[in-house]
Amino acid sequence: MKAGGRGRGFFVIACCAFGLALFAGLAGLITKMLRAQAATKAEPVPAQFVDIRKAAGIDFVQDSTESDQKYYLETMGTGVAWLDYDQDGLMDLYFVQSAATDAYKPMHPLRSALYHNNGDGTFTDVTEKAGVGGEGHYGQGVAVGDYDNDGYPDMYVTGYGRAILYHNNGNGTFTDVTAKAGVADEGQWSTSAAWVDFDKDGWLDLVVLNYLDWKPENNIYCGERAPGYRSYCSPNDYRGERIRLYHNNHDGTFTDVSEQSGVGKPEAKGMGVVTADFTGDGWPDIAVANDTWPNFFFKNNHNGTFSDESLISGMAASEDGRYEAGMGIDAADVDGDGFLDVYITHLDFELNRLYHNNGDGTFTDVTYSSGIGNSAMLLSGVAAKFIDYDNDGWPDILQVNGAMVDNVALYHSEVQYKEPLLMFHNLGHGHFAKVSASLGPDFMRPVAGRGLATADFFNDGNVGFAVNCRGDFPELMRNEGGNGNHWLEVLLIGTKSNRDGIGSVLKLSAPGFVRVAQAEGGTSYMSASDPRIHFGLGNHPKIDSLVITWPSGHVDKLTDVPIDRIIAVKEGVGIVPHSFPKVIPR
Repeated sequence: MKAGGRGRGFFVIACCAFGLALFAGLAGLITKMLRAQAATKAEPVPAQFVDIRKAAGIDFVQDSTESDQKYYLETMGTGVAWLDYDQDGLMDLYFVQSAATDAYKPMHPLRSALYHNNGDGTFTDVTEKAGVGGEGHYGQGVAVGDYDNDGYPDMYVTGYGRAILYHNNGNGTFTDVTAKAGVADEGQWSTSAAWVDFDKDGWLDLVVLNYLDWKPENNIYCGERAPGYRSYCSPNDYRGERIRLYHNNHDGTFTDVSEQSGVGKPEAKGMGVVTADFTGDGWPDIAVANDTWPNFFFKNNHNGTFSDESLISGMAASEDGRYEAGMGIDAADVDGDGFLDVYITHLDFELNRLYHNNGDGTFTDVTYSSGIGNSAMLLSGVAAKFIDYDNDGWPDILQVNGAMVDNVALYHSEVQYKEPLLMFHNLGHGHFAKVSASLGPDFMRPVAGRGLATADFFNDGNVGFAVNCRGDFPELMRNEGGNGNHWLEVLLIGTKSNRDGIGSVLKLSAPGFVRVAQAEGGTSYMSASDPRIHFGLGNHPKIDSLVITWPSGHVDKLTDVPIDRIIAVKEGVGIVPHSFPKVIPR
């Protein structure tokens, strides 16, 4: 080779080396910037959760009906619901109660309880006047929806042996219309339920999960045969039941379409349910968390039927192919791609699973890559809700825990019966960090948690929650400091669509900021949350647009949208006057 060639070669090599060094330097700088940004994102707006249950005047106590017979039914606990039953703009609170059994006779009759929000930080028990105590009914869960489109929310209370449909009369009272409506679910053990307009005819239909074929007559002995060691059995010891789907006939009655729709065909061990449009085709699908059984994903076929795509969807099992003890379930767009992802809780020695929605009817288990991993492996996850507790614009994960087996410590010394709550903070784009210990001593107090429902019950942009605890007082957690960022809440009022607007898709846009949410059915575990759609806005001081696609197909595009407010949007009209008084504590 000529000398000149060697020189040119050296020059090229030197230039390449310099370029690589420059690229490496820039890459290192970018990495440092991203790490700094991630570190900044990891610090949520300071917030503390304070249990105000006692000061609020709530004296309800859930009765576990615990007996030495270890009836499987005793493990379940009961649900809780937020609803504005009198339409005064304030969220009221309903706790589901159990009942006497063959092995347990309480000293006093048991009843569920409805508490009216007084607007001053206190609640008043109005159960007797409202007529929703359900004495003698072994309640389990509750679903809230305006099934007759009269503007007042009704309640469906699931339970062992039967369920109850309470029609809201609009005057502070309810009427048990179960027999007339045809939704008693007689002889079944119903757990969670969801209101959903599955055929988009403008009327809410009802999905009801049933659990196990358990009866006192087939209650078996489980655990070691030593004093204090008898234990509650596994769901694997009993056959599952079938899910029921009731179609709304528009006249106060429903028709059981479980079999013909396809939803009622597979054996189920249903615990949690969420309905939403997971595929982006404008029709609501159904996702079910099953206990030690494949989770279900029913895809809506647009003709009154569903396809069972559980296995091919990737949601049926964990990424290593295991069917786990599915309990609670919720859905939200955790990474900002416009599709709803799914979170399912499981019991101890299993992982809580986050399934990323791929947008094509399939899901990928991203439990580890999201940062959740095995950080809660010794906790028994029961209920869960996505909640943007610091209003930074990214949905966080709130989880309620508590072992099913009260003497679990005898079998696993590292596991406790009562367990603290859990919060995974979304650092952005679906990456999470556990921040439970930073949220205050009340948040970390161990409980036997069961039902969980979230709500902005002070109407100030701070989303708090209620927990129904097995055999104990509930928790009423006030979010203090979470509204340091901007926010918006939307109450939907359907006209052509169902009155609640369940099934609507909301797309909010601000400069450099787009978020998608849906009005979902079900969620959590046997519970019902605030129906208003909550958006955290971070530090964005202005909303460019809010586009609402209603189940009817009508689209409302709003451009003059206020922030740090609760608004009511009527289908085809836009923002309409509605009172949402801020709670001013006494």
